[in-house]
Amino acid sequence: MYLLWKLMWREPGDYIFLQNPPGLPSIAVCWFVGCLCGSKLVIDWHNYGYSIMGLVHGPSHPLVLLAKWYERFFGRLSHLNLCVTNAMREDLAENWRISAVTVYDKPASFFKETPLDLQHWLFMKLGGTYSPFRARSEPEDPATERSAFTERDAGSGLVTRLRERPALLISSTSWTEDEDFSILLAALEKFEQLILDGHKLPSLVCVITGKGPLREYYSRLIQQKCFQRVQVCTPWLEAEDYPLLLGSADLGVCLHTSSSGLDLPMKVVDMFGCCLPVCAVNFKCLHELVKHEENGLVFEDSEELAAQLQMLFSNFPDPAGKLNQFRKNLRESEQLRWDESWVQTVLPLVMDT
Repeated sequence: MYLLWKLMWREPGDYIFLQNPPGLPSIAVCWFVGCLCGSKLVIDWHNYGYSIMGLVHGPSHPLVLLAKWYERFFGRLSHLNLCVTNAMREDLAENWRISAVTVYDKPASFFKETPLDLQHWLFMKLGGTYSPFRARSEPEDPATERSAFTERDAGSGLVTRLRERPALLISSTSWTEDEDFSILLAALEKFEQLILDGHKLPSLVCVITGKGPLREYYSRLIQQKCFQRVQVCTPWLEAEDYPLLLGSADLGVCLHTSSSGLDLPMKVVDMFGCCLPVCAVNFKCLHELVKHEENGLVFEDSEELAAQLQMLFSNFPDPAGKLNQFRKNLRESEQLRWDESWVQTVLPLVMDT
C-alpha cells in the first residue's frame, strides 16, 4: 500500500523502473500504476524472487510456486525487460516467454584503487576497533605511525608498505544460504597448515564484511578455530570505507552461488572496479564475469581454493606473480562505469520503447 500511495501521489513519469527482486508485490503495483498514469514499466531482472524464497522454504513449497507464477505472469506485462546475464536472457525467453536485453552490471565510479596514503589512513582508523589492522611491532621511531600493512614516516610524511606485511584478503556477504563460508574457513585452515609446514607464505588477514541472518552462526565457527598465522575479522564498515578497503586489498574471495544459477555477484563487479583480482566459487554463468586465469580464478571446493591461495601468495609480495598479472589485466580492461553503461546501453533502449 505504501508503494502504491507513493507512486500515485507524485507526478507521473514516462517510465517506471523496477529492479526484481524484490518484485512481490512491486511488479503488480507498478504495472497497475502504469496503466492508470500512462507510464511504461521497465523491469531490471537481477534474479528470480521465487528462487530466493526456495532457499528457505524449498522449491516445491506452495508459496514458492505461487511466487513463480506471479513473477512470470506480471513480468510479461512490462514494456521493456533488462537482465544481468545472457543465461538469464535465454531462460526468460525459453521458460517465461519474456524478451529481455542483457545489460551487465558495472561498478560505480567510486570503486577504484585506493592511493597508498589513503590506505594507511583507513588501516589506522580500522585498527582503533579491529586488532588485525594494528601494527605487529612498534617502530624504532616513536613518531612513526604504523599499521599492520603500512607506515608513515614522521619526518617526510611518506607512506610505505611494510616489507613483512600480511596479505589482505576480503570477502563481502549478506550471510545468506547461497554463500557457504565453511568453504573459505576450511581453505584458511589448509593455508595456515602450509605456513606451519614451512612453505614460504605470508600471514593472512581475512576480512569478511556485511550483515545477515547467518552472521552469528559463522562468527561462532570462526571463534572455534585456533588460527596462529591467519586472522579473521568480520567488521561492519561505514559505506564510504567499503570501496576504500576493496581498493586496498590483495585478493577478493566470492562464495556467491546464485539461487537461480542465472545472476552474477555484484560484489565481484565492485572488486573488479577496484582492480582487485578474485577467487570465486563456480556456478552456471560465472564465466560471463570471472575469466579464469585472466582476471581471477574459479574454484569448486575448499581444496582447490587453498591451492589457489598458496599459488597466488607464494613469495608474496611478488611483482612478477600471477596476482599482479591479474591486477594488470584488470587495469588494462578499461571497464565501463555504471553511468557510462547507462548512457551507452540502457538509454537508447528506453528511447526506442
